[in-house]
Amino acid sequence: MNPKTEAMPSSSRTGARAASLVAAGILLSRITGLVRERVFAHYFGNSLYADAWRAALRIPNVIQNLLGEGTLSASLIPIYSEFLAQGREKEAGRFAGAALGILLVVTGLLAFLGVLLAPVLVKVILAGFDAEAQRLTTGLVRVLFPMTGILVLSAWALGILNSHRRFFVSYAAPVLWNVAMITTLVALGAYLSVAGRDLVVALAWGALVGGVLQLAVQLPFVAPLLRHFRVSMSLQVAGVRDAIRNFIPVVAARGVVNLSGLLDAALAAWLTTGALAVLGYAQTLYLLPISLFGMSVAASELPELSRQRGGDTAVLVGRVSEALGRVAFLVIPSALAYVFLGDTVVGALYGTGAFEEVEILVTYGVLAAYALGLVASASSRVLSSAFYALQDTRTPARIAYLRVAASLVLGATLMFPMDRFGIADARFGAAGLALGASCGAWIEYVLLRRRLSGHIGRHGPGVERVLRMLLAGSLGAAAGVAAYLAFPAAGPALERLGEAVPLMAPRTVVLVAEAAGTLIPFGVVYLAATWILGVGVRVRRPASPPDRT
Repeated sequence: MNPKTEAMPSSSRTGARAASLVAAGILLSRITGLVRERVFAHYFGNSLYADAWRAALRIPNVIQNLLGEGTLSASLIPIYSEFLAQGREKEAGRFAGAALGILLVVTGLLAFLGVLLAPVLVKVILAGFDAEAQRLTTGLVRVLFPMTGILVLSAWALGILNSHRRFFVSYAAPVLWNVAMITTLVALGAYLSVAGRDLVVALAWGALVGGVLQLAVQLPFVAPLLRHFRVSMSLQVAGVRDAIRNFIPVVAARGVVNLSGLLDAALAAWLTTGALAVLGYAQTLYLLPISLFGMSVAASELPELSRQRGGDTAVLVGRVSEALGRVAFLVIPSALAYVFLGDTVVGALYGTGAFEEVEILVTYGVLAAYALGLVASASSRVLSSAFYALQDTRTPARIAYLRVAASLVLGATLMFPMDRFGIADARFGAAGLALGASCGAWIEYVLLRRRLSGHIGRHGPGVERVLRMLLAGSLGAAAGVAAYLAFPAAGPALERLGEAVPLMAPRTVVLVAEAAGTLIPFGVVYLAATWILGVGVRVRRPASPPDRT
């Protein structure tokens, strides 16, 4: 019997378990993040202090986006994991120490410059703020720049832990950052009656403390893993120059992606009032399955794929195909749920107060447009990880430039014609930008697949398997829609339920009940159909090369 064939089920179970741990950590951090946002809204609403806080977070966040988790993972994990796989623990420890030393200097310098230049940055970037708002934002920025530097160091710890297959702690660590801010708001706002400027400044210091806690909770898990570790800045340490070569194109790509977000906002500003808000609501839901499923699978597979570099290509093909199959199994139903039942999801999460039926329907339209590219966007995370594992960071970076350009051109072309259509005063122009993003996601996916085929050969979960998943998803969507159409008959009972539930508005109770009553049948039928059709979360590696799905 072939020993490689014997090892594959164990490898499959390891990858699935690792992805589950990443997803669990991300889910916890997302939940506490939602609680943080809810508490923040309770105290600040749409006030000047809320504007200043959002702006102050965005400016130093550039450091975290450029140097943080995704960038460090692409440059650090492949080299460090390869050292470990080859038994070169001394080189691994020295490499980790040199990476930390260089990162300490770079982030420290950027944070110092950010604190020093905060008044200039705020005046240039936030010229529309009045003098009082600019002063407040400047003070917040000076606290949040050091926090961002600490969060970048936390990303270094995440890279080390992931390389050693310690996934849960690194992705659950942001819970402490969220909890620190929630505690600050509740303790000072509810019990000490602090409000306004004093409370938002205290929140900034709470965020800084939370950043320290996020890094500190990872260090006891990192320390035992590091042998021959010594902090340095030497470029002569094995792997450092390669890491820097890998680092630069990823930073450039992330810079373009960040610029894309700013340009999206600038384009949306030309549309009907409320377009930016609708984009934000829809993007929150759109990114949720990408974070939980696409990122979790990609993050868990990166160390394993890195260990296979230079080894048996068939094993690498199998791991990539398996990872793509897991993403498809989890994201296809998410995309179909957003397309066919997105209004119930939007209503359950946002349908309170001024967010009425018109806002629900327009946000649903934008969410459905985003959902068309959901599978491609999530799968591209796995494909990019495969390139990073092969220490090719330039190809995903170049393709990212094309995706961003295509998204912006198509979005700008579609948004004005679509802005002519709407409900009452709300318009669907933002859906044009979302459609542009979906088209860009598919362009990126196709190009990544083609380029990766040139490295490792044919790969993918297979055409037949994906078609079966789509069939199962369609059956689930049909069940959900049928349940949705039956809800008007239950209207009086739902109204009585809404009046009976304490601490929640009756309309909110009804919307939540509708979402549960449609999504639960959808999920049950989808899982039953995938079981009947023989398509589970694990991909059976075929004997012959898989199809190019």
